[in-house]
Amino acid sequence: MIAVPSPATVERIVVSDPIALATTAAERMLARIDANRGRIAICLTGGSSPQQLYRLLATDRWSKRVPWDRTHWFISDERFVSPSDSRNNMAAARDIFLDRFAPKDHVHPIRTGAGDPEQAANLYEAELQAFYGAADLDPARPLFDLVLMGIGPDGHTASLFPGYPELDERKRWVVGVPQAHVEPFVPRVTLTLPPLASCREMLFEAAGREKRSILARLSQDKSLPANRARSIGETVLLADQAAIGE
Repeated sequence: MIAVPSPATVERIVVSDPIALATTAAERMLARIDANRGRIAICLTGGSSPQQLYRLLATDRWSKRVPWDRTHWFISDERFVSPSDSRNNMAAARDIFLDRFAPKDHVHPIRTGAGDPEQAANLYEAELQAFYGAADLDPARPLFDLVLMGIGPDGHTASLFPGYPELDERKRWVVGVPQAHVEPFVPRVTLTLPPLASCREMLFEAAGREKRSILARLSQDKSLPANRARSIGETVLLADQAAIGE
């Protein structure tokens, strides 16, 4: 298992509005895809932050640039609800763009139909390790080309919440979280920091005035989960002016 990078300088990119944010995120995703001539792995995130990006990827302009036959799509965390539930993270991405373009076996959801979150976590860890071809992560061979990340109002990212023991997990790749720290208060399944770090780029998205308070807190409290999540490659915070307060 690789060590998690310590908090380091994060490149900050500020754009004018949510549309510019989604466009910039799409360009960065395509740049990572274009840089890999082999099998590509993208780790998506849930919540509202990435949905404008997902809608862009569903348009002709962007979908034609994605080599769908070489690209695999994973998810950083999932709410332990039915795939038909509106709160299901991967279901939202599938509805917006994945089911239209990605081969079915290239979409890798967390199996919330398993008996409980721990069973689902074990199944997803096995799937990730089979895809990677090893049970130990090699810093010279990242698991993901790009990991998308959000920032919750309490500073959580993926489903790694402040003060929760899952934040300190270093051996397991995926864990169950019995209860969320914020709404919706349902169990979760989440990747831990080491596999999230195993990427060429980690891209945080933050849009809107509602993100301003937590971004200010992040500058003061380095222990928050969103400050502890860092790539072994490049880590970028992409925010619009409303979120930054500019």
